This record gives sequence, structure tokens and C-alpha cells, in this order.
Amino acid sequence: MNTSCAAPSNPPSSAAKIDAVERALGPNAPVERRETSMAWVFLTADRAYKMKKPIRRRIFDFSTTDLRRHACSEELRLNRRLAPDVYLGLSQLKRALGGVLSLDGEGETVEWLVRMRRLPDARFLDRALANGAVTEADIIAIARRLTRFHQSLPPEVPSSNEYLSRFQSDLEETRSFLPKKSFADEASRFERLTALLASVLAMEPGLLLTRLTDRRVVEGHGDLRPEHVWLGPPVLIIDCLEAARGLRLLDPFEEYATLAMECATIDEDWVGKLLFREATKRMDDRPDARLSAFYTAHRATLRARQALAHLLDPTPRTPAKWRPLARRYLVEAERAAAILETTGAPRANRHDGAAGSPRRKAGPR
Repeated sequence: MNTSCAAPSNPPSSAAKIDAVERALGPNAPVERRETSMAWVFLTADRAYKMKKPIRRRIFDFSTTDLRRHACSEELRLNRRLAPDVYLGLSQLKRALGGVLSLDGEGETVEWLVRMRRLPDARFLDRALANGAVTEADIIAIARRLTRFHQSLPPEVPSSNEYLSRFQSDLEETRSFLPKKSFADEASRFERLTALLASVLAMEPGLLLTRLTDRRVVEGHGDLRPEHVWLGPPVLIIDCLEAARGLRLLDPFEEYATLAMECATIDEDWVGKLLFREATKRMDDRPDARLSAFYTAHRATLRARQALAHLLDPTPRTPAKWRPLARRYLVEAERAAAILETTGAPRANRHDGAAGSPRRKAGPR
């Protein structure tokens, strides 16, 4: 069996690889295919296979077979930290001498896939919230899982410039995005937000760097969203950001602020408030409210820009989805920005809730 990592000569097209995977997985049952901006996911009754797209972006490069193999290996390694029984291994799409493609068969490797155990959709946090099926006990269990994970990690010590550069790069990319004529309606909101966030970084770098000097920065998940949290039991967290290690070097409370913000965009503010209450208690750490507001405003601004960027694709998927979603993120960014504008420099006072004032839903149904 040829297991060489050398790039295949005359590689098959993405369409041919998709067709081969679907045929291999579904001779006796249908295969559901889902598409994201970075991958195709093939779902059977009890398994999921992820095949990365051959694309390159600022923060990752999946343009060659070997780069995708490395990214799949990293996805496996990193996600086993929070979902060890879900990430089963790697599969190889092979091409025999006659050109026939098969999954884990004979021949040269033309593609790599991450092989996972499929989790029931209804227990993912986004679905469960939509169905009114989330309890306070569920959020406490999430907090317990995340804080134990973060406490188990060694502190990371990037330089001050390296640590701040992630935030600065995000702002620069958002600024370069603003001249796009398609987004004139949102441009002024992005301008106000990026100006405020840049001012905080320039005038108050200690707000973030204190977390670094206090050895609070770890190599975390990097992309904590409701659709990546499975309620279990036990709670499992999937789909960490595997492509860029620098984006995973963060304060755990940035992760909590991100999940809180994502839930707030779907009118579930109570999740973030309870998550922060439990996390501060379990981590014995109570960051300044201003820091949480910065994290929230930064992440929500970034996600708004990423949502609108989908509309720049030649054939965007679900085009009606992205502008309303971006505007919900902008609302959350502006709520957090209001805290930054009204509180002044960081003080000794602490807080026990996610950024933002109480509103909308007060708790689980």
C-alpha cells in the first residue's frame, strides 16, 4: 500500500473527490453533505468525514495535499483535548493505477480526511437553544468543562508585540475591508468600532498585557461558538481553530466572552451571564469589566466582517443569511463599545458578568 506524502501527479478535481467519498460512504444509505467556507463534511448515520478545501487565506494555507494532511493531523491532535472520543483518526482517499478513487483503499493518496464520530444535532448548543431545551445545569456543565480545560494548560508567553499583533492585524484587515462598495451601509459602524478598539490598544495596552504578565494566556480552542458545543452528557467541544497557533494563544476569558457574545446574537444573553459567573468562581479570576467589553467588541466586529465577506464570493452560499447576521454582530459590538466609551481607564473594580447590560431573555425557558 502506498502511503507516501508526496503530492499526487495530476490530482483529481474537487468534484471527483467529493463524488468518490459519497460513493464510498453511501452504497447502502444516503450521505448528507454539508459545506463550510473551509471544508466539505460528509455525514452518515454514525460517522462524519471532513475534507478540507484546497484554498489559501491570510491565516491558513490548504493549497496542497501535504498542507491539508498536516492540517488534518493538527485538527485531530488539538480537538482530542476537548472531544477525545469524537476524533477517531484520519482517512485517505486513494487512487489506484486505473484511476479509480477509493476511501482507505490501495494506491497513491490524493486527499486526507478527518474521521469523526457523529454527534446528534439536537444536543448542540445552538440547536438546543433554538428549541428551548437548555437548562442552567447545561451551562454550568459547559463552564465546568471549559475551566478544567483551561486550568490544565500551561501558560504561554509570547512577546508583548506578538500578543498584541493579533488584535492589531484583525483591525487592519477590517479597515482594508471598509472601502468595499457593497458594504457602504455598514462602513460607518465599522469605522467607529475599529477607531475605538485601536485607541484602546494604543492608549491602554496594559489592559491586555496584564493578562500576559499574570500568566493567564494559554493555547485554547480559538473558535468557541454555540454550534461547536455539544451538551452531552458529557459536554464535548469540537472544531477548534487548528490552522494558526497564534490565534489560539489567548486569555480564557476571551473564549468565554466569545461564546457569551455568540449567544447574545440569538437573544440568549442569560447564557453568557451564567457562564461568566461560573467561570470567575472556578478560575478564581475576576477580570475587569472593561477587558471583557474589549474582547466582546473585538470579536463581534471580527465576526461581522467575516459574515459580510461571504458576500464577496463569486457564488456565495445562503446569501440572504450574511448581512442580517453581520448586523446582529455589530449590535453586540456596539453594546460592548458603549462600556469602553463610558468607563474610562481600567480600575481595580471587578465584575462577574459578560459585557453588556441585562436585556431580552432572562434565563432558560
